[in-house]
Amino acid sequence: MIQIDALPAFSDNYIWLLQDAAQRRCAVVDPGDAAPVEAWLAAHPDWTLSDILATHHHHDHVGGVARLKEGFGARVLGPAGERIPACDQALEDGDKVEVLGLAFKVLHVPGHTLGHIAYFHDDADAPLLFCGDTLFAGGCGRLFEGTPAQMHNSLSRLAALPGTTRVYCTHEYTLSNLRFARAVEPENPQLAARFAEVTAWREQGRISLPSNIALERATNPFLRVAESSVRQAADERKGEQILSPAEVFAVIRQWKDSF
Repeated sequence: MIQIDALPAFSDNYIWLLQDAAQRRCAVVDPGDAAPVEAWLAAHPDWTLSDILATHHHHDHVGGVARLKEGFGARVLGPAGERIPACDQALEDGDKVEVLGLAFKVLHVPGHTLGHIAYFHDDADAPLLFCGDTLFAGGCGRLFEGTPAQMHNSLSRLAALPGTTRVYCTHEYTLSNLRFARAVEPENPQLAARFAEVTAWREQGRISLPSNIALERATNPFLRVAESSVRQAADERKGEQILSPAEVFAVIRQWKDSF
């Protein structure tokens, strides 16, 4: 059984810490800062850091990689299409890697960056997704390098994963994402309920993650661009009828950028 906890970093990042208590081994996903990981390992001196997984090259996701590699000798995994510090294994779409005894499939999900990857563990009981800055709880990443069509395709690919898949993204953006989602779909009852729940969580100091794919399909406008309610909102925003889901995505992503 693998336990997964969040190590907060910077103002709103999470470094995901995977723990195999039986073997006293752990792995981290997107350590933008080495210090939170070093602090955890100092408090658990009998544990070994075995692996570091990177989803993309942005500094707030890889800034701590080299120091952790040097200090603990962990294997560094990252996308083949991007420059990841101290990378030992460059991963392409469809590659499979084992981390703490779990098999992960690599998914190339460009949009936020061109080489961005996600790690998917396909387990019938508890599938897991580490998706970096591609899919957020209630939202998606900004298009720094990719096109709207690329991001729409990437999100469609993630939306097709099993509904029970737990979604571990890397920022606490959920509440602001849901505020925007309500502007797009003000009559969505599941979205209203989720917004109320997450508002209460954040007031209590509780993190809003992980999410799951079924919840994202029901409440995340960027996964709902084929829904008539989202299409109508995009049409009204643009002032004309939009034909394709990819175009709907482009309109609401641009809307979110200035929301």
